[in-house]
Amino acid sequence: MKICVPIVGQSRAQALRDIEKGVNLADMLELRMDLIARGTDLRELMETARSSSHRCGILVTNRTAGEGGGRACSEEQRVALLKEAVELGADYVDVELGTEPRLRNELREAVEARKKRTQLIVSYHNFGKTPSLQALREIVNDSIDAGAAIVKIATFARHQEDNLRVLQMIPFARRKSVGALAFCMGEKGKVSRIVAPLLGAPFTFASLSRVSASAAGQLTVEDTNRIFEIVRSWE
Repeated sequence: MKICVPIVGQSRAQALRDIEKGVNLADMLELRMDLIARGTDLRELMETARSSSHRCGILVTNRTAGEGGGRACSEEQRVALLKEAVELGADYVDVELGTEPRLRNELREAVEARKKRTQLIVSYHNFGKTPSLQALREIVNDSIDAGAAIVKIATFARHQEDNLRVLQMIPFARRKSVGALAFCMGEKGKVSRIVAPLLGAPFTFASLSRVSASAAGQLTVEDTNRIFEIVRSWE
């Protein structure tokens, strides 16, 4: 049961401090370049993470404004930063399924050119609801067609049963030999963030603190570790 901590520092200095703290608490860091202060150097962030811990993985995300991103920029610039992350040796990069196919394919080609040392996460976010089971399956299939090594689906839970629908995408994707990060956002979606790794998700997301959460319903790394310790005690 692995934990990925989003780094969302609103200044370069804060981002670097959070990296140094996060590597000691998590298995992976997500560098949210759309939320980190504009102009912060990706290479510096990654080198700081690597020098602080060779164990901690690095995921680079540059989210679109329409899917929860923190700033607007051209699509070419946004995807170019992800391609830079591939060249710098990030363990994962995250691109939205809704990204223009031409740009999404350029990123996929960059990953393949590096012999897939970086794994491609193709993501889908819905901040208003959880789609039907059939729609979720189609999202998984479309993400696989887009080259996903890991499919990420994050939807908003209006009802507790929405969690059950989304969590089914983890075994569904695994039957197709693809990993899946599937969970619900919001207060009613918290349980899915804990259950997802138990069903085979490669990791879950947890924030350094309540004020640094990158999505609604995200638990802190402290709380998540505490819950995981209880779960491990049942084994």
